[in-house]
Amino acid sequence: MSPEAHSAPRSLAESLRMRDDASLAALLRSRPDLITPVPTDLTQLATRAGTRASVLRALERLDTFALQTAEALAVAPDPASYSELLGLMAGDAGDETVAAALPRAVATLREQALVWGDDERLRLVRTARELLAPSPQHPSPTGLGPTVQEAGSGMSPGRFQEIVTTAGLGSTHDSVSAVAALTSLFTDRTKMTALLAEAPEASREVLSRLVWGPPYGQVTPDPAAHLRWLLDRGLLLPTGPGTVVLPREVALHLREGHAHRAPEPLPPAVEPAATHAPQVVDATAAGQAYTSLATVEELLKDWDEGGPAVLRAGGLSVRDLKRTAVALDVPEPVAAFWVELAYAAGLLASDGEADERYAATPAYDEWLERPPAERWARLAEAWLTATRTPGVVGGRDPKDRALSALGPGLDRSAAPEVRHRVLILLAGLPQGTAPTAESVLARLRWERPLRGQQREGGDDDLRSRLARWTLSEAELLGVTGRGALSAHGRALLGATPAAASAASSASAADAAGSGSPKTSGPGDKLPVHHRPAAHAEPHSPVERAVASAAAARLLAPLLPEPLDHVLLQADLTAVAPGPLRRPLAAMLDVLADVESKGGATVYRFTPASVRRALDAGRTAADLHAFLTEHSRTPVPQPLAYLIDDVARKHGHLRVGAASAYVRCDDDALLNEILADKRAAALRLRRLAPTVLAAQSDPGTLLEGLRAMGYAPAAESAEGDVLITRADARRTPPRTAPEPVPDGPPPPDATLLSAAIRAIRAGDLAATTPRKTAGAPLAGGELPRTSSAETLATMQAAVLTGGSLWIGYVNAEGSASQRVIAPIRVEGGFVTAYDHTADEVRTYPLHRITGVAELADD
Repeated sequence: MSPEAHSAPRSLAESLRMRDDASLAALLRSRPDLITPVPTDLTQLATRAGTRASVLRALERLDTFALQTAEALAVAPDPASYSELLGLMAGDAGDETVAAALPRAVATLREQALVWGDDERLRLVRTARELLAPSPQHPSPTGLGPTVQEAGSGMSPGRFQEIVTTAGLGSTHDSVSAVAALTSLFTDRTKMTALLAEAPEASREVLSRLVWGPPYGQVTPDPAAHLRWLLDRGLLLPTGPGTVVLPREVALHLREGHAHRAPEPLPPAVEPAATHAPQVVDATAAGQAYTSLATVEELLKDWDEGGPAVLRAGGLSVRDLKRTAVALDVPEPVAAFWVELAYAAGLLASDGEADERYAATPAYDEWLERPPAERWARLAEAWLTATRTPGVVGGRDPKDRALSALGPGLDRSAAPEVRHRVLILLAGLPQGTAPTAESVLARLRWERPLRGQQREGGDDDLRSRLARWTLSEAELLGVTGRGALSAHGRALLGATPAAASAASSASAADAAGSGSPKTSGPGDKLPVHHRPAAHAEPHSPVERAVASAAAARLLAPLLPEPLDHVLLQADLTAVAPGPLRRPLAAMLDVLADVESKGGATVYRFTPASVRRALDAGRTAADLHAFLTEHSRTPVPQPLAYLIDDVARKHGHLRVGAASAYVRCDDDALLNEILADKRAAALRLRRLAPTVLAAQSDPGTLLEGLRAMGYAPAAESAEGDVLITRADARRTPPRTAPEPVPDGPPPPDATLLSAAIRAIRAGDLAATTPRKTAGAPLAGGELPRTSSAETLATMQAAVLTGGSLWIGYVNAEGSASQRVIAPIRVEGGFVTAYDHTADEVRTYPLHRITGVAELADD
């Protein structure tokens, strides 16, 4: 205990009352569910901190050693001293590493209000003890069984006397003293060693099988001699017909005092797999970042005129995902990743039409106008914060329904935290160092052992699967290069190499502790620095924006400079020796078809691609001028002839809506079409020498004539040629999908400050002594006075400047207690400074149930 501690807390609420504001803020930050909604006072905060759901959530966020410490307290006496806890964790021989790490673990449990009390009386909150203490239905993680007193509660006093006598102890007067005598024997290391030295070898073999758990075993009604020897001396106690248990005290003696077989005070190190020059890592990551931009553009360009249909249950069909994978030339899981990434970034959505399909959003056009580095930063930020997990695509949900890309059921709330944590671990390694995947997974399992037990099929738990996906997705996106975190990847985390290294090693440093058991003030006053930096949550939106901008600045010089030219070749192809500037790339996408990709992109000119450019409103002269301007080689004659030939035929035929018609000034050409057998499916008939009518729609008629080798143009109702653009298909404005949070979000500094102020004020209102004329009020009961008494007391307080305790019922009927300092009373209202809200408020007098003066002390 600290010297200034005047009295030990008698409850968790009193323990919280002894904390300073910084310690309360640390509690609310680490357990944000306690602040939703803000508790009215510290008693309510303590009650909420002890609920099963909140305790379970807090236990899930403990690292392995802190959890082992809580498990040891669950099998220790209640309350337990620090020295007793140290004995359970370090054993009889003592373990210096465990002893050095234990103060940090106890501080963590105290900070999260799972343990309260001073070092002489450590208490695990009741709900946590119930969850972690051993029982036949729920064995303790320590493998320990019940104590002698718990196991022998159902035994007859006579049987206990027989056990005490056989064990070499004197007979006692009652079963309570018999239990105490047997417990004293089992906890005496010298006497137990002598007793076990007399045991038959077979008896010691039975004990060795039970010592590390489970501690329960089966016996027959007529047990063998070696079992009878154990039963007669209480080394095995019956818990039911044919069932025996190894008492906790006996197991601890056999374990040499250890509560756990293998305490894990220090986190496993992240092992390096390979080391590369930082420049190589950054260049590799930048190349992959550029490829990621090109892949997303290719995906959405392919869906420009309307993408795949939306399934009735939502999402992409398996067939459409396969087609997308073929178009992108990637495996299906990788295609699912790119589709989900575009969706998470708000670049892709469903159009909401009756025949619902996927298409690019208007935000995609804005995204295309940004510099490449900024476009990448937006994708990377969306990936880092998204809860949608493309890795589960192709699996089954709990109702055995298939999980499809862009469909429901893909959110995994732990995904952002795991991604962030994996990258922090990579940032903690020297620059250019790639870790082994297994060491990363082992570290994550140490940091969240309970969450690691939440399995989702297969051999790997969900967090391990998320970590594996993070490593592969970070490489695809260009956050890492050759397995090592890049410079722009570090900036994306908002971490410099030195800061990231410090954060990554925080768990080890914190686990090492200070080397001696110390409290930090009365009761449970804890400084904020006890919060482990290694478990920091992802940044706020403002901080993420700053980090994204920094990452874009670092990435920009590493990306290839866009070119403004191509190399035209005589075989009707154009070679782009690098990335092209946006206007040039957009025009080439319309004028030519991509034939191959790689270090250089090869475009091929075809009649269909040239006609596509003419349909988009370009003339032959425009195309010639464009190619002449942007080609480093002369325009080949075959290409010039191709453009002129297609342009000469383009628009000679006109297709409009009748249902549909074909109009042409050359009646001989119409005769040729009517005579062609391939036109039979179009069901054409002549209306006039220059007009053919069709029963099919204009789109089908256009495609049919083009398939026959003609170059028709669509026209409007006014007779003008319709211009069609490749990027015409867009959804209405859509917002990116919101991440599904893993519980309440961490409160910011403003909310924390206001919440602590309100809790303190509410606690003042609930605990301040009051002057009452009659019997004292029960806890939580509102004061009751007549209207006249209320008015007179208020007016007197205005004159004296005193504070009052009031009961108040708001318009919704919710009752509360408040401490106010009245300023004036008039018109049926009292204006007062409300200590609970820390502001001046006005209250209707008729809503005040009663008033009481505060005691002078």
